[in-house]
Amino acid sequence: MEVAKVIVDVPSKDTDRPFDYLIPKRLSPWVDVGSRVGVPFGNRTLQGFVVSLHLRSEVETSRIKEIGEVLDFSPPLSRELVELSVWMKERYACRQITVLQSMLPTALKGKAERYVALADPGESSVQEQHQHGVLFAAAPQTEGEQRMLDFVKQRGEVSLEQLNRAFPEDSASLKALLAQGLLREYQQIKDKLQKKTMKAVSLSIGLAEARQALESFSSKAQRQKEVLSYVVDMEAFLPLSLQEVLTAVGVTAGTVKALADKGFINIQDMEVQRDPYKGRSFKPTEPLTLTAEQEHVYSRIVRKLESRDHGVFLLHGVTGSGKTEIYLQTIQRCLEQERQAIVLVPEISLTPQMVERFKGRFGDRVAVMHSRLSQGERYDEWRKINEGHASVVVGARSAVFAPFQSLGLIIMDEEHETSYKQEETPKYHARDVAIRRASQAGAAVILGSATPSLESYFAARSKSQEDFEPELLEMPTRALGNRLPEVRIVDMREELKDGNRSMFSRSLHEALAARLERQEQSVLLLNRRGYSTFVMCRSCGYVAQCGECDISLTYHQKANNLRCHYCGYAAPAPEVCPDCGSEHIRYFGTGTQRVEEELAKLFPGIRVIRMDVDTTTEKGSHEKLLKQFREKKGDVLLGTQMVAKGLDFPDVTLVGVITADSALNLPDFRAAEKTFQLLTQVAGRAGRHHLPGEVFIQSYTPDHYSIIHASGHDYLSFVKDELKHRKALHYPPYCRLILVTLSHEQLTVLVRAAENYAGDLKNKADRRGWFGSLDRFSAEALDVLGPVASPIPRLKNRYRFQCMIKWRGNMDAVSLVRQVAEELQEAARDQTLQISIDVDPQMLM
Repeated sequence: MEVAKVIVDVPSKDTDRPFDYLIPKRLSPWVDVGSRVGVPFGNRTLQGFVVSLHLRSEVETSRIKEIGEVLDFSPPLSRELVELSVWMKERYACRQITVLQSMLPTALKGKAERYVALADPGESSVQEQHQHGVLFAAAPQTEGEQRMLDFVKQRGEVSLEQLNRAFPEDSASLKALLAQGLLREYQQIKDKLQKKTMKAVSLSIGLAEARQALESFSSKAQRQKEVLSYVVDMEAFLPLSLQEVLTAVGVTAGTVKALADKGFINIQDMEVQRDPYKGRSFKPTEPLTLTAEQEHVYSRIVRKLESRDHGVFLLHGVTGSGKTEIYLQTIQRCLEQERQAIVLVPEISLTPQMVERFKGRFGDRVAVMHSRLSQGERYDEWRKINEGHASVVVGARSAVFAPFQSLGLIIMDEEHETSYKQEETPKYHARDVAIRRASQAGAAVILGSATPSLESYFAARSKSQEDFEPELLEMPTRALGNRLPEVRIVDMREELKDGNRSMFSRSLHEALAARLERQEQSVLLLNRRGYSTFVMCRSCGYVAQCGECDISLTYHQKANNLRCHYCGYAAPAPEVCPDCGSEHIRYFGTGTQRVEEELAKLFPGIRVIRMDVDTTTEKGSHEKLLKQFREKKGDVLLGTQMVAKGLDFPDVTLVGVITADSALNLPDFRAAEKTFQLLTQVAGRAGRHHLPGEVFIQSYTPDHYSIIHASGHDYLSFVKDELKHRKALHYPPYCRLILVTLSHEQLTVLVRAAENYAGDLKNKADRRGWFGSLDRFSAEALDVLGPVASPIPRLKNRYRFQCMIKWRGNMDAVSLVRQVAEELQEAARDQTLQISIDVDPQMLM
């Protein structure tokens, strides 16, 4: 028998390697690299993934167990994705099984369930036992045993859970039937979700024969005749759902079953595709004539597609420069080559507009994958791709794992967005995974943005990174020839001096009033949800904080409660101070709810559409709100960063940023970059079509270079200033980072573990000649900062400390960081000590 190397579903250090299993002949045609299999592991049955096939094993054959079952007709993972999982395991210091699981929809994350069935005939079910010298066939000994045996006989196989529910107080009968060999117990891997089916009706005889049969029905079978007549009339649409037939003809299921018993029709299970866009029609679109700028970019990308060589392009195009049309036309060229394309978008809020554009151009060949679909919809969209019914995928970061066999193009829109980095294990960045996957497939990658990340832009300009050297393509003008909107910075300190304590400057107030009068639309950005950012007692200084996290609670007016945006804790808003009993409780800071309330006071009758996490929890809410705004059912679109990018509304002529400084003071070296990107992106929502746009940026630090350069749409000047700071402080793109976060419920245990970790890491790096300041002149250097308390020192009742590792050069720093973490956990023998490794982190909180 052949041997399969299998990664089993146990995410631990000791099992993070392939195990050998024999492939039984009965399963041999179905087992391939990427197959999901059920395998015995110890005394359990586990799900596993086949990562390679071999003719023989280095282990003695008698010691190797056999694969028990194959879970899919065709492997859900391609060889290319299995290969990619090995790279991701090394790159992101995580377990391979965790990577493999992340490549599949949740529905396919199966687990073993225990089942009971009749014992095999000829073996245990007629097993003869010897008692007092008499041979007899095994048989139930009690009424309870007989009832249980009949229950299983009737159903063929029963899950142990189902059996326990049917016979809650009779475990003795089950034990007896198993001991007598009348029943057998086994384990089987079951997915979380199955295909959705419905009862369907079709003809079991020919159409001419059915029409002839209609003449032979007696008056007693008139209702059956009506059913057959309806089925014959609907012949072009067969099979029909049973429910549709029952409703249309007005009969019971018994009538239809009687007709089936006579052999005229079939009633069978039919799969139902859970299509999230069922019933929706998308207006077809034709390719637009490209501008000279667009044509230049398009031809460079198509040249790479034609050569079928791997290539990475950084498409730096200002807002409104027509990047989406480039995406659409390069995809069209890719499809003409009979290859497939993946389009990644950073926010769920962008997905509705992107889906509309791509389905309008490519119709049913487009599949959609994002977290707001139901599990069933995600599963069916994934199967649509896996079975070759889709050629284009639009989705969030996990869509990079779409199971295409002939990938030609990956497009990453708004490539600078931090949401492309997954914050849970495996902590991968979709950009790096996309580039790696494209290199395996000989595909092209387009990274598009009006404000590229500094790492991407630096790599394109300097060609300094061996694994990431994109070709820079630039589109500095808007496709329609209109100008970028005029941006005005408003110094809120001056507003305060002049007695204006409102959240709106006088100029923004006047601009909003003018738009309402002209019936034009506005977008307002405040990157903070809720009503107030914290609640404080003015008598004693008490601030309401989360009991499990070291973070202040946010007040939400609609629910009249305080919420922690990290662990979800909620409590009623206090009427008096819990510490001193004072009634001087006040709400400080401004959130989107408060802005909405203020707008209603200042402009009676104004129609505000608010988009933030609180208003978009329901499925389809993003699409619904954006549709309302597009149909001009709202005057103002107010929201957090989800309104800042990708949206295109022709009547938006005003953008207002309530507080531009909210991200500038965060403990993050990317704070200035994120602020510049957010301001530039939201400014780009104004004046995208025939009407000119205007932008107001309200700030308490109007002289900060990120705000000044954003007001001038001057990306290059911002990059120049920001790179000076990064170089002086040795931050990316001049080095790479690893963030190691340790957490424990006891602070003293955590401090000792963090100090041991940092000490061991420094010692091991020093012995290899790596350790030392990045200031020194050396091609390779590694520095360890910390341990220190994390910016949020306690989350969900766990204390947190962190170490920041900076390094440059070709050293394998990731493996060393992981090795020291594993050694510390092994030595500590403390299951509650958690160590998280984040390679190339985007969030430092």
